Amino acid sequence: MRYLHKVESLNRRDMRRFIPLAAGGVHYGWLTEERAAAVLAFRDAFQQAAGSVVINPALKTPAARAKAIADLAPALAATGLFPKPRGEIYAVRNHWSERPGFTIDRALVPGFGLRAFGVHVNGVVEKKSGPHLWIGTRAKDLLVEPGKRDNMVAGGQPAKLGLMENLIKECGEEAHLKPALARRAKPASVLSYSFESPAGLRCDTLFCYDLVMPAAIKPRPSEEIARYELKPLAAVLKEVRTGSAYKFNVNLVILDFAIRRGVITPENEPDYEKIVAGMHQRPLFPA
Repeated sequence: MRYLHKVESLNRRDMRRFIPLAAGGVHYGWLTEERAAAVLAFRDAFQQAAGSVVINPALKTPAARAKAIADLAPALAATGLFPKPRGEIYAVRNHWSERPGFTIDRALVPGFGLRAFGVHVNGVVEKKSGPHLWIGTRAKDLLVEPGKRDNMVAGGQPAKLGLMENLIKECGEEAHLKPALARRAKPASVLSYSFESPAGLRCDTLFCYDLVMPAAIKPRPSEEIARYELKPLAAVLKEVRTGSAYKFNVNLVILDFAIRRGVITPENEPDYEKIVAGMHQRPLFPA
């Protein structure tokens, strides 16, 4: 199997199947026709305008929009087209530097085709033989990709935290790493992709960090991560190429790390350009 196949699997979408979702004159998401019809039944919160679904213009503030959608969450779940809320709140924006247009429960993000942000941390141990990575195995009771291999630390981005604040929180919760060590993580890259899933259109942006781990410190398992293994980068790449052991987006984070470390290069990887381009995909927004 080629590395490119892992990247292509996260960029499979037919945008002709989706209707734009806007709020306050800004396009934020995408709805399938079926989901668009379902939300338009709630006229106090959603309206149709020029081929798009818009959040009612009378809801002028982010707080008003957030409350209207939160109040409808049980009714949306009752349609069978949206999941029940998870109690985790995400900020809705197209780019990290923007002010959020509103907030929404994490569970509803794919159904509305909204951009989600997250942090992924490569736990790196430098050895004479080359870089090694701490690889976690996800708990078998998780909602997403249970039992799959994962980065040392990874998590979605809550609305009320900054990126480093969230990274420190996730390092403590998932790997039992102290804040002083977590703060040493260095921002390394940002990856984006978008693909159709049964839950809707996933549009994700991952902020990737590298954390050089002291040899004497090992991440410890938690409720989310059942175990950790320290693996040579070459062995990790072989697993990425030949199987499906890793969580879908972790494949991209590992490939990105290998590219930045000069292990995957234009000279040894014929799909190099396509791989790099595929790590920065966004569905086209209307003009």
